[in-house]
Amino acid sequence: MVKNWKKESLMAAYPRFMENENVYLRRLQDVENGFIKIFGTQPMRFFSAPGRTEIGGNHTDHQKGCVLAAAVDLDIVGAALPNDSGVIRIFSEGYGMEEIHLNDLADVKEEEKNTTASLIRGVAAKICDMGYTVGGFDMYTVSNVLKGSGISSSAAYEVLVGTAISKMYCDDKLTPVEIAQIGQYAENVYFGKMSGLMDQMASSVGGVVAIDFKDNENPVVKKLLFDLEGLGYHLCIVDSGADHADLSDEYSAIPMEMKEVAAYFGKTCLREVTVEQFLKNMAEVRAKVGDRATLRAYHFFMDNQRAIDEAMYLETGNFDKFFETVTASGYSSFMYLQNVYVSGSIKQQEVAYTLMAAQAALQGKGAFRVHGGGFAGTIQAFVPNDILNHFVAQMEDAVGKGCCHVLSIRQAGGIELEKE
Repeated sequence: MVKNWKKESLMAAYPRFMENENVYLRRLQDVENGFIKIFGTQPMRFFSAPGRTEIGGNHTDHQKGCVLAAAVDLDIVGAALPNDSGVIRIFSEGYGMEEIHLNDLADVKEEEKNTTASLIRGVAAKICDMGYTVGGFDMYTVSNVLKGSGISSSAAYEVLVGTAISKMYCDDKLTPVEIAQIGQYAENVYFGKMSGLMDQMASSVGGVVAIDFKDNENPVVKKLLFDLEGLGYHLCIVDSGADHADLSDEYSAIPMEMKEVAAYFGKTCLREVTVEQFLKNMAEVRAKVGDRATLRAYHFFMDNQRAIDEAMYLETGNFDKFFETVTASGYSSFMYLQNVYVSGSIKQQEVAYTLMAAQAALQGKGAFRVHGGGFAGTIQAFVPNDILNHFVAQMEDAVGKGCCHVLSIRQAGGIELEKE
């Protein structure tokens, strides 16, 4: 029985809530108990931000391209309560406490780069820069968003903090798009990772979204109606067993090299270059910036169009073409984007191995591809229901027990979980 909670709020965050009601309620109770243990006060408010899955447009967002993405039913949930200390204190289960003093937001701290503290500081700093007055608060968080998995735990964290601040201190005036932009700012400037906006946008907006980043300040976001499970498929994310948490240099090299190609044409990003211009000058581009940058640029042009096509196929119900295009994107990421294994790695190629295992397990059905930023972490597969059990068993035999996660698409983005 759902006690003290608004049922529709929990169902928005957890699509499979009715199937696993006791599991979700226990998790929320654990969050509340954790808050009381650390901070000793109540009642608190509860916030949730989902992980995301990238469906189409692999590394296109940072070039003002198009993507197709979706929120999933793995989330970071936090219990929070304002305080009068002028300090944001966030205790993350399994990681410990971070404290950010609100009178010390302006400067990026080099020693904080690549840490959770930098994300909190960056989110708070940007919201203050937007003219809001941010106060201190205490928060206790629990996450089942797989860290270093390509489901983007960092974006979910940024969206969680941004949503909580908006609800508690900004009269809920920050839009999901603004919260996503705030999160990207924190990640780029304070955390030190040159990411695009897709991760934060999918987490903040929720559902299946087609996003055009041509105008990064005003991206075009369109929610699509797509009932994957009603179609007879499940989304699976398979953990390759390799952690990508410390690979910021590998990720940052992709937008840097793509921008080198754009600079050849006197542009700041590849969206400002036409594919015809690129193909006509490909040999000269290669001579100027090298082979890998040229290959990665070609991937951008092709995958940007694939993301547009995938959205169209979903809207028109052409699911065979949709799955075909998803798999084509995966091949392009492997061959041209080259984000399936770390540069120079010979023996350790976990993602490539996991893709091979998935292709064998799918038996020519569904679709599969590298997931998210790549290099390590996870792959994605769309698996027909009639072979789902076989797929999970075969992947866990080939890759490792517990590696295969069967997920649902979550319609809600960053939200407050409401009590009666």
